[in-house]
Amino acid sequence: MPLSLSVVTAERTILTREDVLRLVVPTTEGQITVLPSHAALMAGIGFGELLAVCPGETVAMAVFGGFLQVTHDQVTVLADAAERAEDINEERAEAARERAARRLAGQHSGPEALNLLRARLSMERALVRLRIRRRRAATGVPSMSER
Repeated sequence: MPLSLSVVTAERTILTREDVLRLVVPTTEGQITVLPSHAALMAGIGFGELLAVCPGETVAMAVFGGFLQVTHDQVTVLADAAERAEDINEERAEAARERAARRLAGQHSGPEALNLLRARLSMERALVRLRIRRRRAATGVPSMSER
């Protein structure tokens, strides 16, 4: 029996599938794979790529924090932020990466340390987005607008 998956943020539902054969999730403790009949689990989600392997396709998305719950082949991902690979705007992500790199180059201390932390998080998010979007483009997976 396949997994039933819901990926939601505070703003919207990103993905709902009833046919997931395997789910790969970046947790705060490392990457895990969830298969049908998996033991009950609660885990924190890190920054990275979530992969839902379904019959005939693999759905990729960037996730940024949150929680994962697995119970009785029902998987719920409550993400702080998430984007499907085909929804990632590569130019915008590259611009964010460049802005973060400029801020990190001028590393400050004191009150500016908060800005440094924000720049590091912004850089990490941009790099995740770029890696996922470019990997999908390299494998020839069409974006939703191209289908």
